[in-house]
Amino acid sequence: MSLRGNAWKYGNNINTDIISPPQYMELSYAEMAQHAMEGVDPEFSQKIKKGDILVAGANFGSGSSRETAPIALKLAGAGCIIAQFYARIFFRNAINIGLPVVECKEANKIQEGDQLEVNLQTGEIINLTRQEQYQGSVLPEHIMKIVDLGGLVPYLAQKLKSN
Repeated sequence: MSLRGNAWKYGNNINTDIISPPQYMELSYAEMAQHAMEGVDPEFSQKIKKGDILVAGANFGSGSSRETAPIALKLAGAGCIIAQFYARIFFRNAINIGLPVVECKEANKIQEGDQLEVNLQTGEIINLTRQEQYQGSVLPEHIMKIVDLGGLVPYLAQKLKSN
């Protein structure tokens, strides 16, 4: 599976309070997505287009185990996230909702606005704007099945049907 989109670039230690601000926790998921990343980029939800790629530095998604953080990003339009590395709970929450996450030590080379193509099977990230290639992580096959089906709930529903 390959994804293509524009890069939206953020730094290190973007925590779940920044991704999904706590003052919007009572809203519906769709309304909450309108406030995604508001702490560092108030216009993020207006700028991102469906399928675009969020790129960040180290420790993306740290903080609380708030599952609304990856949900807000996915509903805002993020097709994939590339970061140098993730907080463990955010990483798993993203998988559980079917949002692809790739770790890439060279994420800092990507600039905002770069056109990227990400091959989730190989981890290859091609920066079409800069004519560069980076190697990202590859999700194990059983995890890719969860992502491909749109998250853990659809994955388990399919498993239950087949039993």
